[in-house]
Amino acid sequence: MKYYLIAGEASGDLHASRLMQALARKDPQAEFRFIGGDLMAAAGGTMVRHYRELAYMGFIPVLLHLPTILRNMRLCKRDISKWQPDVVILVDYPGFNLSIAKYVHALSQPTPKVYYYIAPKIWAWKEYRIKNIRRDVDELFSILPFEVDFFEGKHHYPIHYVGNPTADEVRTFLNEAGSNDKPKAKKVIALLAGSRRQEIKDNLPTMIEAARQFEDDYELVLAGAPGIESSFYEQFTTGTSVRRVDNQTYALLSQAHTALVTSGTATLETALFGVPQVVCYETPLPRLIGWLRKKVLKVKYISLVNLIANREVVRELVADSFTLDNIRRELAAILPDDAPARRQMLEDYQQLWQQLGDDCAPEKAATTMYQLLTRGKANED
Repeated sequence: MKYYLIAGEASGDLHASRLMQALARKDPQAEFRFIGGDLMAAAGGTMVRHYRELAYMGFIPVLLHLPTILRNMRLCKRDISKWQPDVVILVDYPGFNLSIAKYVHALSQPTPKVYYYIAPKIWAWKEYRIKNIRRDVDELFSILPFEVDFFEGKHHYPIHYVGNPTADEVRTFLNEAGSNDKPKAKKVIALLAGSRRQEIKDNLPTMIEAARQFEDDYELVLAGAPGIESSFYEQFTTGTSVRRVDNQTYALLSQAHTALVTSGTATLETALFGVPQVVCYETPLPRLIGWLRKKVLKVKYISLVNLIANREVVRELVADSFTLDNIRRELAAILPDDAPARRQMLEDYQQLWQQLGDDCAPEKAATTMYQLLTRGKANED
């Protein structure tokens, strides 16, 4: 069968590549075409565009790059129509992907199936998008356990909970890495400032400044994100003691003692590696955004760790609470090995593993997708 996948950022590239590998094991005749990244390219198939040409966030960056985004969207739609896949698999990235879903759903026969892997986070905001999902998405695959109640309980829209791919990826890394003691020299404070330029620009300078207070006793190591060139990071790290490692986030987290983390998948990865963290997320107009967050967002938290636990496991410094003093204070509270806040966080992390379960998400998703597609083929015949 022919599978067309769309992933718009680094985490999506990772999750989609694992899904492609699992699909290839289920379907020896699988053909892949995709918008994604290097990991998907390594899994096989034909890349139409790299996600770097899509990965813009925030109102101003999106506005400035709108012609590029729209051009890539038109290209993607034409490419799907020409290639005629059996299924289009959308991976997160809802602003772009829900538009593609609407287009595919409206195609004349034969219409590809639309599967959404990693459900849009409409439980946080833009809940009205459930109408689009209900209309344009044939099957929705969730990776967060609380989404089952949201989609099925609240909106009566059946979904497939397949387990969490991040948990599976971390589990695989730890099993393959084996026993790995912490370094004997300085302990490491890991800096995970996001995967997009705007995130890095907004968060990294303050994160570095906050961590530098502890550099006599700790080594500061920055996780370089895929697709971000060295020169971009160097404008923030030149003249500091910060060391950067590129495309080695898991290896860094396996050695880290503590971390400052920009909200996103990285907060969950950090927790699953057992690294106490402070979540940092700077926004423009912080007081206004802080007020709007309480009025517009449907959830209390922004980090996946707290959302899954449904309580504050890690401290979130967002918008008006994102200040240099706050970051320093919260970091200091979890640095000592015997700090009560640190011990409590590590205990809570163990409960997080239990909540996510043991399912291998890409394998379970691929099995379900292949069964649905082959069943559909049989019905057509």
